[in-house]
Amino acid sequence: MSPDALVAAFSDLIIAERPDGPVLDLASGDGHNGLFLAAKGVPVILADRFDEALSKAKQTAEGMQGEITLWKVDLERAGENPLKEDEYCAILVFRYLHRPLIPCIRKALRTRGFLVYHTYTVDQAQFGKPRNPDFLLKPGELMNWFKDWHVLHHFEGIQENPKRAIAQIVCRKPSS
Repeated sequence: MSPDALVAAFSDLIIAERPDGPVLDLASGDGHNGLFLAAKGVPVILADRFDEALSKAKQTAEGMQGEITLWKVDLERAGENPLKEDEYCAILVFRYLHRPLIPCIRKALRTRGFLVYHTYTVDQAQFGKPRNPDFLLKPGELMNWFKDWHVLHHFEGIQENPKRAIAQIVCRKPSS
């Protein structure tokens, strides 16, 4: 199972320079991004609300070396922060957007920890799902949320093969 190219490209840096703590693969689905890092010796928590996704991740993880924790969690419970503050050395978020969770992500990441975020923009509606604006970033929105962090990579635009409208950021939480 291959990770997203963004995780692969920054994995060596994340592994070498991360603070202590686990990686949180948020809304992990089948866990392919988190499991890639777990296979490299990083403790990983795969968080998703769907039993089927976590079951598939568990099957893939069988026989793997490394510390892997499965966490069934509803990340969208109103008025609730499901993430422990100052807990994670890195947070991975792919194809998922729940705006009220952004302040929680900012607090949950440890100082000098890494965020790898990749999701769809409003332009995605012309190419297919998702089309609901609640799940689509507005222009500049992702960058604006983390503009005060050390940005290592940022892309917003149309990705080819398959054609998708996305925004990506890889950034590092600064020291106070």
